[in-house]
Amino acid sequence: MANFSFGNDYNHNATIQFFSKWWKLLLWVFIIALVASLAVSLLITPRYKATATLFPTNSNRLSKAVMDYHYSLDFMDYGIERDCEYCIQILSSESMERDVCRRFNLLEHYGISADDPHKMFKLHEQYRGNVNVRRTEFLGVEVSVLDVDPQWAADMANFIAANYDTVCHRIHHARACNAADLMQGVCNRLGQEIKDLQDSLRRNPQYQLGLTQMINEKCHELADIETRAAQTQVDMDENVSYKFLLDEAVAADKKAYPKRILIVLLGTLGAVVMCILALLTIDALKPKED
Repeated sequence: MANFSFGNDYNHNATIQFFSKWWKLLLWVFIIALVASLAVSLLITPRYKATATLFPTNSNRLSKAVMDYHYSLDFMDYGIERDCEYCIQILSSESMERDVCRRFNLLEHYGISADDPHKMFKLHEQYRGNVNVRRTEFLGVEVSVLDVDPQWAADMANFIAANYDTVCHRIHHARACNAADLMQGVCNRLGQEIKDLQDSLRRNPQYQLGLTQMINEKCHELADIETRAAQTQVDMDENVSYKFLLDEAVAADKKAYPKRILIVLLGTLGAVVMCILALLTIDALKPKED
């Protein structure tokens, strides 16, 4: 019967000869790499992780939802995907970062010298490495903080979640102030126009019908603007919450980093594999004996 062979034949003898020749060196490499990777993993300062979870609210104006009976949306609704993306952007913003760095004096906490010419760059890199904001599967937002102090990490995560309202109110207040100034100017102009029309009516009673109609239109327009101005004033004055806080961050009782077992395994196996590859390369480059 014919013998069939599929693929290349593998020579086990070459492998056995290779390990028989180099087993002592590979053993020493394994031991040294094991000890070195274990020492490195022990020198790494452990860091603890704290996570706060929140749901953004609907981003529609509170004043319109409460004061306008024609408005069909409920201001107590959870936010949609758009609101979740807005929330992530605000939580990851430079404005939020400045508030956190100022509140927790992170320059000193991270050991960055105040005289360092690159202190702000280093602070930014440290902050971005330790603070992570991500969207959950169900349109929630998680704020995770890593720090050497578990309570510090929890306090930072809770502050970021709470400060979300402050940053949102700051943004909306600035926008509402601009709108209020604009509407106040419109109200003043309409008021003056109504006054001029009333004076004209007193001087020209023969045009009563047309002037009265114009005055009524201007009064209606003024009333509409004043209603909107009142709504805007509510948005300026009321410091409402723009989130539903689901889980507050708590101090962790177990480190999140480093994973020492993983460091030791990867370091040891990596050193052994690199040694094997180096030995194979050396053997391949040696001139073959005739």
